[in-house]
Amino acid sequence: MEALKQRILEEGIVLSDQVLKLDAILNHQIDPKLTTVMGKELAARFRDQQVTKIMTVESSGIPIAFVVAAELGVPLVFARRKKTLVGDTETYSERVPSFTKGIVTDIMVSRQFLHADDRILFIDDIIANGDAARGLIKIIERAGATLVGMGVVVEKCFQHGASSIREQGVRLEALVKIKSLEDGKVQFQE
Repeated sequence: MEALKQRILEEGIVLSDQVLKLDAILNHQIDPKLTTVMGKELAARFRDQQVTKIMTVESSGIPIAFVVAAELGVPLVFARRKKTLVGDTETYSERVPSFTKGIVTDIMVSRQFLHADDRILFIDDIIANGDAARGLIKIIERAGATLVGMGVVVEKCFQHGASSIREQGVRLEALVKIKSLEDGKVQFQE
């Protein structure tokens, strides 16, 4: 994904040796053309897994997960972070810390949209510490569904999230892997 790497170098902002701001391409503004290319690539990597649903956590994972779902021809379900007035009272929920927001939130998925016979592909924008990922994986397991894998746009290899997910036996595919943000520079892992 050389085009993605180039965009990260051009438009990503290194805020610290732990934080990369990707608002211009992933987290605030969405480039439909790039997002479509990324989604098609992730869908291709998991096409043979008989996926029945794509899952993500609101909100930054939704655009890329939508493209993957469209490409695979399956529904997209996203875990909500806030209850609504018309929200379902029958939910699976898990309390998770947010690395970038610095808060703890509950993520919730309606029991109506997650079943034991589902084969779930979890798609997200970035994996850093992996707290939200581990929370959604617990929800999938609690529902008795099968997690066939996880696809992410960016893996921050210097943080433990992706490795902790892989240690659980989950196949995790990343479009780009970032080795370091030291000295204010993005260094990719090959």
